[in-house]
This record gives sequence, structure tokens and C-alpha cells, in this order.
Amino acid sequence: MAKALGVGGVFFKSPDPARLRAWYGQWLGIAADEHGAMFAPAAMPPDAVTVWSPFSATTDYFAPSQASFMINFVVDDLDGVLAQVREGGAQVVGAENYDYGRFGWFVDPDGNKVELWQPPVESPTK
Repeated sequence: MAKALGVGGVFFKSPDPARLRAWYGQWLGIAADEHGAMFAPAAMPPDAVTVWSPFSATTDYFAPSQASFMINFVVDDLDGVLAQVREGGAQVVGAENYDYGRFGWFVDPDGNKVELWQPPVESPTK
């Protein structure tokens, strides 16, 4: 059987794509042009993964955003990124620690909730 090998992209609408690309470039260091940005799998930390997960239509996990999606970025310094996006005007809406990494959330200038994941230095025992 032919199968999907991974997530090849995240595509979404914005009322002002150029402004949003510039904001993510300034505050998250995402170098993007009019076609977007590319993240090479080799740039990810060891044992990092990309998750594909449909949620129930009634979930409140994406709140306070009204969007039907949420993007997750792998980051190298959760506290640093949260401070940067806050400085850039984003609303930081939380942070939590787990044995499989640290997570933080913010709402971007378009009102989208974004999740950040800093994997643990060493992977938890599987």
C-alpha cells in the first residue's frame, strides 16, 4: 500500500500574508518568502517528530483562537521564544512541562493559537 511519509506543509489563509510572514520572521526567526519557509528534517532535534492529529470539532484546546487549526513549532529555547513573541505583541496564553518536553502557547497577530514544543535534552524512556 502506498502511504504518506510525513507532513509536507502547513497552508492557511491570512488577511495580510506579507505582514504575518514579516512578524514570524522578526519574532520566531522564520525566514520566509512569498512561497513560505522550509524546515529540513535534519534541522530538528534528535527524536523530534511531527504530529498529525485531528481533534473533535468541540475541542477548546485551540482557544482562545476561533480558528479550526493550530500550528506547532519545535523550538530550541521555549522561554526565549515566548519572551520574543510577547515583545512582538503576541498574547502568551500558557506554558507547561512534561517528561517529553516543554510546551508554550501564544496567539499570533491574526488570532491563531500557536503551540511551541521544546523537546527534552534526552528523550524519555520509551
